[in-house]
Amino acid sequence: MRTMPYSPRGNSMEPGPADPDMLLHRLLEESARRSPDKIAVVCGAARASYAQLNGAADRLGAALQACGLQKGDFVAILHENSFEFIAAYFGALKAGAVAVPLNTDLKPEGLEPILLELKPHAIIASDRQTEKIWCGKDEALTRTAVILSDNARIPRLRGVEYVSLLRTLADGRHVLDISDAAAENDPACIIYTSGSTGRPKGVVLSHKNIVANTRSIISCLDLTERDVQMAVLPFFYVFGLSLLHTHLAVGGTLVLNNQFSFTGAVLEQMMAENVTGFSGVPSTYAYLLHRSGLAALRERLPMLRYCSQAGGHMARQLKLDLRAALPDHTRIIIMYGATEASARLTWLDPRDFLRKIDSIGKEIPGVQITILDENGNEAAPGETGELVAAGPNIMRGYFNDPASTALALDAHGYHTGDLGYRDEEGFLFLTGRRDNQMKVGGRRVDPQEIEDVIIESGLAIEAAVIALPDELLGSAPAALVVPSAAGVSAEELFVFCARRLPRYKAPQLFLNGTALPKNGSGKIDRGKCAEIIMRLQAQRKMAPGA
Repeated sequence: MRTMPYSPRGNSMEPGPADPDMLLHRLLEESARRSPDKIAVVCGAARASYAQLNGAADRLGAALQACGLQKGDFVAILHENSFEFIAAYFGALKAGAVAVPLNTDLKPEGLEPILLELKPHAIIASDRQTEKIWCGKDEALTRTAVILSDNARIPRLRGVEYVSLLRTLADGRHVLDISDAAAENDPACIIYTSGSTGRPKGVVLSHKNIVANTRSIISCLDLTERDVQMAVLPFFYVFGLSLLHTHLAVGGTLVLNNQFSFTGAVLEQMMAENVTGFSGVPSTYAYLLHRSGLAALRERLPMLRYCSQAGGHMARQLKLDLRAALPDHTRIIIMYGATEASARLTWLDPRDFLRKIDSIGKEIPGVQITILDENGNEAAPGETGELVAAGPNIMRGYFNDPASTALALDAHGYHTGDLGYRDEEGFLFLTGRRDNQMKVGGRRVDPQEIEDVIIESGLAIEAAVIALPDELLGSAPAALVVPSAAGVSAEELFVFCARRLPRYKAPQLFLNGTALPKNGSGKIDRGKCAEIIMRLQAQRKMAPGA
């Protein structure tokens, strides 16, 4: 088994005796024991009970062991949200493997370095994903023992075993061996970050990391077996994966929908399945508000108990618009987290939603957050510093990357890179990120402030602000904006921004169709936004009269 990275003091990851209550796959097993006939997963017209899901995971885990899988081996999962994904994920864990859900939006050139780094024992892939595995370099698979897929068109390589995924899920020939049980501090999962600020890093999470965080989230959201979660976020993204963990742990139901671009159809399914919970990132809610007619359907969502949001800053105006569009009884729960935290770090109690609308709330149970100033000292209330998090949910480190691990983890905990402060009541507020700050004429500017003003105008669905080179100021803010209506002009937006912002913060504005580019987790891809702005700026300069 590969050596895993160092973890900070107070969060020891030394191997210890197995604690059944802290093993991730036990969440599914216990729910199957309590409620075997309860529907666990709805995917289109298909429905699977807890007994069916747990049995499929057992069969898949046994088949992996029959193919030579050893405890601690890696199993890469390249599959859209589905019954098969869930069975593969828990089957790998049951077999003692480390599950690695991979971004299904990756192109072959992005997938290749990850496979070369992992050298997984097995790859479980959907038909549409399998062809990406052949990245042009056979050495990406030289240590791979088995490919589970039903794609008959993929090429056959010497030394690689090919197994039908569907046949494996139905096959009962092999018996799962649980004699070499995992321990709570063993790695359970590696989740690769989106890589928006560099190459993707593999975040190593232990069974204990994920189970501890799952229990805390369940407590904050008051989840029970009666909850029905609409899952539109991909499971390779830590927020999406936490929806899987939490709802299977309480014996609830997951409704899988991989077609969020058809927002109206998503709402129709929510009504048909009596969905009680919906979760998304800011762009999810922006499109739900502006592209689905949510406000007109609010009376047809009597079961919708809560909506939770994480995955980045959501503008105040978007929060207010969401509050107005949702049924009065639906709670809005703002959360903050990171892949390195197994999912969540804070939550804003919905009773404080309007009173503390700009806050990310307070720590979830088991988490401690300290605000450290530039000298590494704890900041006073109201003083800005970096948020540093500690708790049993904090990662073991980055896979095969001790340098990045040392920068992120120390005796204080996990350095998030997010800047913010704590008020006198203990509520936390974010002011931006270290790596997003720009300097305009020597003055620090945070893009978040400008983006919030653009959304406040009511003329835009979403916006991304970047720094453009400027001969006088060194750099100047520029914004790529999706207008809320066809007739919106850049001039209108600029006038609004100029009234709300100091002159040096008023951005150049570029309008962009119906959506901003996103990464696999649904967050705005600022690198691609910058490329579009540069191209549009060049076209503007070349235009007659420019």
